[in-house]
Amino acid sequence: MERSRNDVWVGLFVVIGAAALLFLALKSANLLSLNFDSTYAVSAKFDNIGGLKSKAAIKSAGVVVGRVDSIVFDDKTFQARVNMAMESRYVFPKDSSLKILTSGLLGEQYIGIEAGADVQNLAAGDKIQSTQSAVVLENLISQFLFNKAADGPDKAATAGAAPAPVAPASSQK
Repeated sequence: MERSRNDVWVGLFVVIGAAALLFLALKSANLLSLNFDSTYAVSAKFDNIGGLKSKAAIKSAGVVVGRVDSIVFDDKTFQARVNMAMESRYVFPKDSSLKILTSGLLGEQYIGIEAGADVQNLAAGDKIQSTQSAVVLENLISQFLFNKAADGPDKAATAGAAPAPVAPASSQK
């Protein structure tokens, strides 16, 4: 009798521990957000969202003020429409601007919102017009390589340094 009671307590402890680990894993992967505050929906269009995902944070001054609700492709404008849920306790002017930013060099992407100066605030259903697309690292690297290739051969040779001598081709018969 005593042994089965201990088995029940050990089993209960294991189940609670597994549930806590699952909760921490989902929370750290940004797949679970327990937010019971009221929100209002706004949307914006971007030319390129990079690796932005649903449930990504929307931050202002480093503070999370909302979450990305959904991302859809608009086949008429060929842009990505990002629907966002902003927490009601944070209000921003209608002329606020959005940027897709990255946490660190290769971290997850989030939306940064910069407050404007309009007297009217964003309301449910508003569309934010001023957006800046994500900076894609692959595009920067290819642009850098393309510019280097367009510069031609070594610039040091054309900047006054004597070019290296070229050995004549030997002819063998």
